[in-house]
Amino acid sequence: MILAYRTLVSACVLSLTVPAFGADPKLETDDEKTIYALGVMLSDSLKAYNLTPAELEILKAGLMDGATGKKPLVNAQDYRQKLQQLAQSRAAAIAEEEKKEAAAFLEQMAKEEGAQKTESGLIYIEITPGTGESPKETDRVKVHYHGTLRSGEVFDSSVDRGSPATFPLNRVIKCWTEGVQKMKVGGKSKLICPSDIAYGDRGAPPKIKPGAPLVFEVELLAIEGEAQKPAGHP
Repeated sequence: MILAYRTLVSACVLSLTVPAFGADPKLETDDEKTIYALGVMLSDSLKAYNLTPAELEILKAGLMDGATGKKPLVNAQDYRQKLQQLAQSRAAAIAEEEKKEAAAFLEQMAKEEGAQKTESGLIYIEITPGTGESPKETDRVKVHYHGTLRSGEVFDSSVDRGSPATFPLNRVIKCWTEGVQKMKVGGKSKLICPSDIAYGDRGAPPKIKPGAPLVFEVELLAIEGEAQKPAGHP
């Protein structure tokens, strides 16, 4: 969060080119379009704060004061730690709301034909049975996957990239560690992951909100042997 703060401060001058909050700027030149795009990218750093329109106005005032050299109303250095605390408290509130809204979705997915719900909360649905071996937790696996939010929005996909992924099965989210071990090489399955065994209350901003359940379609292409243990590992 400190990094996000520094990035925003370094971009203070951008606020001088933007009209009143809520008004659409005229983007006529490439430089103006580039600056606008930078603003959109910087906004990703703010999503964890879940700011209201009124709070965004306060933020804008801080940007303007910093950019124009006006004496700030508070000493920003005194609030570095409070920024992180604010982000954590806002993320916790977002996670709680997301979990409530996701409960019906998870319940519906657990009722899908062939669905198996495990003790961890993983919902496992086999799409195509495999004929090869099943991996162990300590194996490296090669997979194709397609990850979506409960809305259906894609947040990550090796299929779309056209390049399979290889990784140690014990170094990914718990949902994958458990779910992929249930598969056999050549098979394809759907893994529905409650947030507790995905990215939890922190999420993975900006695409994955705190508390968000995830859906993966995974094709197990190969088992590439046991993962190398970190140096000093027994």
